[in-house]
Amino acid sequence: MTSPRIRMSPDARREQLLELGVRLLGTRSLEDLSIEVLAEEAGISRGLLYHYFGGKQEFHVAVVRRAADDLFAVTAPDGNGTQLEQLAGSLERYVDYVAANYQGYVSLVRGAAGGSVELQQIYEQSRNALTDRLFDGAVAEEAAQLGLTDTPGVRLLVRGWAAFMEEVVVEWVRDDRGVSRTELLDHLAASLPGILAPLRP
Repeated sequence: MTSPRIRMSPDARREQLLELGVRLLGTRSLEDLSIEVLAEEAGISRGLLYHYFGGKQEFHVAVVRRAADDLFAVTAPDGNGTQLEQLAGSLERYVDYVAANYQGYVSLVRGAAGGSVELQQIYEQSRNALTDRLFDGAVAEEAAQLGLTDTPGVRLLVRGWAAFMEEVVVEWVRDDRGVSRTELLDHLAASLPGILAPLRP
């Protein structure tokens, strides 16, 4: 006996397709994530996908935005320990996310650098949200110890640190060069206080 097919609401169906798109993006580049691929994986017609996403560009933007939101959620500090310990935990989850979603993450970075205005905006919003969080959740005393005083100069260095971290992690996932995950995380956690050290009183 065949089970009755469950009808999904349009919002629930779109959500399901976005989740599938993000999962597929983890194993292929954005260019290889087509409407046809998603339709085949989801077992639905291309026409239905065009109903939810007007075209390939809209689909890509929606998937990348969801992936950026997922990264922000995954790397959220857990509220346990000192600010440096929470930073170390966030970095650990960031490294694991990039390793598990390498193709998609690199596509986001390259898409932002390649001239797509919408992808650039998503990338900038994502990076700003990740770096702003360092200041928003800062305990004054711990922030001072790290050098995270909220000044234009410190924010500039933190932004540079984020770019450095991104490049190091992406390159490490591609070729670890014998550097262990633990060594990488230790280096990354120590790098921010090191970069900010000259600005401490």
